[in-house]
Amino acid sequence: MTSSQTAGRVPPFGAGSFGQGSFSQGSSGNGAEFKAGGFRDGRFPQDDPFSLRARGSKALEGSSPEQVMARLDLLAHLLDTAILLPGNRRIGLDAIVGLIPVIGDAITTAISSYIVWEAKRLGAPRWLLARMAANVAIDGVVGVVPIVGDLFDAAFKANRRNVALLRKHLERSGALKPSVIDVTATRLD
Repeated sequence: MTSSQTAGRVPPFGAGSFGQGSFSQGSSGNGAEFKAGGFRDGRFPQDDPFSLRARGSKALEGSSPEQVMARLDLLAHLLDTAILLPGNRRIGLDAIVGLIPVIGDAITTAISSYIVWEAKRLGAPRWLLARMAANVAIDGVVGVVPIVGDLFDAAFKANRRNVALLRKHLERSGALKPSVIDVTATRLD
């Protein structure tokens, strides 16, 4: 490659003054700039060629607590109460996927952990995170037991509990508007 072909690209290792000077990516649009000691975010473009890390973090940064709670409500509904059974009982994908021995419970526990991660991102206190993690752990550990665990998954509904705990905390802290308004009715006759 000639010097005109390498313009705008990272020079190969051992190519002279790699750790010095300034480097701009040009018109590629991902905003990587070379500074002394590496790129702006500490990684080289080869580590993330499609800039997925930057897009993912930007998408989550703009989410309001209302948007996050709407996502978590939907996820908890799918996992715990999406399917109506005869007799007016509800189960979710957690109980159905949990029928697959070991792997099913590992998958649903990982998905349930997302709710705890979002709570941490929203600034929930450690005691609340611990309580939510305990709900997920109980659901995951008991769910491993073959038939009894699946019945427990259908009844315990750890995800609905965790979303309710997070909503209550956010409403008390003022980060979220109350979903229920407490009022007293007065007759005007």
